[in-house]
Amino acid sequence: MQRILVIPSIDIKDRKTVRVVQGIPELNCTDYGDDPVETAMLWRAENAKCLHVVDFNASWYHSHDNYDLIEQICQSVIIPVQLGGGIRTYEDVINAFQLGAFRVIIGTMAFENPKEFNKILEKFGSKKISAAIDVIDDEVVIRSRKERIGIKAMEYAKHLRELGVERLIVTDITKNGMLTGPNISLSKNIAEETGAKVTLSGGIGNYHDLTNVQAAAHIGIDSVIIGRALYENKFPCQKIWRVAESGIFN
Repeated sequence: MQRILVIPSIDIKDRKTVRVVQGIPELNCTDYGDDPVETAMLWRAENAKCLHVVDFNASWYHSHDNYDLIEQICQSVIIPVQLGGGIRTYEDVINAFQLGAFRVIIGTMAFENPKEFNKILEKFGSKKISAAIDVIDDEVVIRSRKERIGIKAMEYAKHLRELGVERLIVTDITKNGMLTGPNISLSKNIAEETGAKVTLSGGIGNYHDLTNVQAAAHIGIDSVIIGRALYENKFPCQKIWRVAESGIFN
């Protein structure tokens, strides 16, 4: 069975690690402390192979207040860090890579400024640039997941593929942080129809959810972002990485 990559999420707001429920940051992750750098080092110690960092201050206010923390995260772990949140311009992408990010995830800009997005793709390539598809009721949302654009997820995914995007980060916002199970069919259908590599985000609540995602790995869902379930100890960390990477579920 094909392996999947389990990617812990570190969501940062006001220089603290926060939980995100349906796209809205809320409680501090007190079980692990509120220092994002310590959180990153914890997940690395638990054998994570990649980290997903979202800067909510940058996303909401285009702030650089968390830049030093993000740089420290990238310097403190020897694994790739993918960064999203508030990437609105070519200069923002440059800044992200200078901080040490391995991959940059772009959301709103890909829709609102496709010319700039194309420039970035041409400069850095599809291995370094991924596109986010945030979805509510099968409709794409942008601007920190607050504004509907009247386009269905599949239509938008095909558009991004035509632009040259190879990896899509697909999030069902209604599932995000709810621990009620992921919307596998959304990511599965996008992977099948577009041929893109898909990272599923949102809804993983337990070990059973992870096995269900693993079953769709051969289609194109090759990775999954997990946040709240890890912070609330819904399953043993080391076990899920070991099992996911072996591709063998019992």
